[in-house]
Amino acid sequence: MRIDFLSTVYKRVSRRVLPLILGLILIVIVGSQTTAVPAKSTEILWDTYGVPHIYGKDNRSAFYAFGWAQMQSHGDLLLRLYGQARGRAAEYWGEEYLDSDRWVLTTGIPERARTWYKAQNSTFRSYLDAFAAGINAYASQHGNLINDEVEVVLPVKAEDVMAHLHRVLHFTFVVNPEQVTGLSQQKLQAGSNGWAIAPSHSASGNAMLLANPHLPWSDLFLWYEAQITAPGIDAYGATLVGVPVLAIAFNDNLGWTHTVNTHDGWDVYELTLAGNGYRFDGKVRNFFSKTLFLKVKQKNGSWQEQPLVVKTSVHGPVVLEKNNKAFALRVVGLDQPGVLQQWWDMARSQNLSQFEKALQRLQLPMFTVIYADRKGHIMHLFNGQVPVRSNGDFAYWEGIIPGNTSKTLWTKIHPYQDLPRVVDPKSGWLQNTNDPPWTTTFPTAIKADNYPPYMAPRFMDFRSQRSVRMLDEDEKISFDEMIAYKHSTRMELADRLLDDLIPAARKYGQDIGRQAASVLEAWDRQANPDSRGAVLFAFWVEKMDLDQAFSKPWSEKSPRTTPDGLADPKSAVATLEAVAAQVEKTYGALDVPWGDVFRVQLGDVDLPANGGDGDLGIFRVLNFAPSENDRFQAVAGDSYVAAIEFSNPVRAMALTSYGNASQPSSSDVGKQLQMFTKKQLHPVWRQRQEILAHLQERQVF
Repeated sequence: MRIDFLSTVYKRVSRRVLPLILGLILIVIVGSQTTAVPAKSTEILWDTYGVPHIYGKDNRSAFYAFGWAQMQSHGDLLLRLYGQARGRAAEYWGEEYLDSDRWVLTTGIPERARTWYKAQNSTFRSYLDAFAAGINAYASQHGNLINDEVEVVLPVKAEDVMAHLHRVLHFTFVVNPEQVTGLSQQKLQAGSNGWAIAPSHSASGNAMLLANPHLPWSDLFLWYEAQITAPGIDAYGATLVGVPVLAIAFNDNLGWTHTVNTHDGWDVYELTLAGNGYRFDGKVRNFFSKTLFLKVKQKNGSWQEQPLVVKTSVHGPVVLEKNNKAFALRVVGLDQPGVLQQWWDMARSQNLSQFEKALQRLQLPMFTVIYADRKGHIMHLFNGQVPVRSNGDFAYWEGIIPGNTSKTLWTKIHPYQDLPRVVDPKSGWLQNTNDPPWTTTFPTAIKADNYPPYMAPRFMDFRSQRSVRMLDEDEKISFDEMIAYKHSTRMELADRLLDDLIPAARKYGQDIGRQAASVLEAWDRQANPDSRGAVLFAFWVEKMDLDQAFSKPWSEKSPRTTPDGLADPKSAVATLEAVAAQVEKTYGALDVPWGDVFRVQLGDVDLPANGGDGDLGIFRVLNFAPSENDRFQAVAGDSYVAAIEFSNPVRAMALTSYGNASQPSSSDVGKQLQMFTKKQLHPVWRQRQEILAHLQERQVF
């Protein structure tokens, strides 16, 4: 890491000179200082959990400070993400980023981002400029804390911010390159839980909200927790690193969370090539074609250029060609540039009417909205830009679509009033765990038959069934109970299968099968660090084909109790015995504790995990990858949690699982990880007095 001489001199001089120079920045670190700040100042109060509380004298200043804060916490990551969003990552860092650049440039992200930036109104455009200015100012003053490799991205422009947002939303969440380039239906490992509880179902008589996205613990998926206070806004929540507004948030009157919904906002069209073009409605159309040149940094520091031919049909860019066929990608929302302002206005809303007015713009391409407010309203909205399709069900549109006719080419999206939505259901609760909107509450409040068959699929998985069970079986849920339920590691799948598997193992099994049955019978059916039997069961499930395992398939008539029963008990027992033998050989015991095998690791920290894959019917989701010594390391899952009760004052607890920073120089890296493994949340401090009482650092601009 180099220390820039001018930057060092600048910092030394700034201690004496900068207070006298209007427009420059003074950074003052005062520990637990509690003196008042002049009303005309903008400041960041960093609490002891590494959360920045931004107080802006105006909105531009708040955006500036938020850019600064994100750089302090995640500077290296943020600059690398912006470099990728430009489509120049291979130029900056080498060939390993070549596929990323091809995807970004083929889908037109940088060019469209420039158009989107110009499409903002002048006021909001100035906010984005201020956010970029805050990033650049931090880098200018703290170049010694930024990795030399990523400094090449500087200076950042507002167009980079828009490009990053566009890449994240439309070309990672709506559709990701892994799904397209191999033309597979592999889903992104992204999920979420969301609850809204009405006063009628709450022990306190106040509405409550639970926010709980599950994303990978790296790259563009990292959450950043913050509070933003400026004229017209006082919101607390989280956003993805590099995004300049809060995406999940609450204020004194309302709050919302998002879950990844069963939204289909993209299609791949198969084109028949003819001449220099493709067949469409009985005629041959020419592609719009252009050649771009990618600079690729070599190991010796030189660059090579590689051509990239981008072909576009009436459907969208061609992402693959083979066997005299071309495959073109069509994605919703490419002409909808207002999502940042929509999120900003959602956070500024004070009641359901104002909130829905912002939602009705339909600038956000996907994500369910789960909402609650002080007046006691709760809402579930299957939000998204849903194409108006000619025919077919959800499964049909998940496949490859014939591109030779305009009959399959959608050009419009459904208006807001067409989307599945429910406000204040009789049950008093709403949930979404990435299931379709039809199972958001019971008795059913949104009827699937009232919507086009392509709107959403029909299913209810085990995590959703677990979610509904906890909500439905407790008539009056307290704030503390909601947090406890959030951390539940009970496996709904075990509750469904063990009553068949255990007797079958005793009937058909050999000695090891009967031993396995005894372990499973004694097991608490949870995935806590000391749960014995969870490893055996989870490994058995992994070897089973669950689509074929049940004698009774899932049924819309019994959505909460099916599937059920073992279709082939003898085969299931044979699989159990094989797994049991392997578990005993690898770990020395059939009842090895869950936390001995499944770990949470970050830097030098190595802790026993609790939670597991949502496919097991666990509400507390953690996804693991193989690690050393036949252990598994958490790489995704519970990433941000916020539990909110709309009392007076609002009560809230939160946690960012891996801590609120990734910058090597930050003391906040992994700070919240110990709490995560103990199923704890930290208090949310929103009032100035309590923030000052837990102050780690203060910066005045």
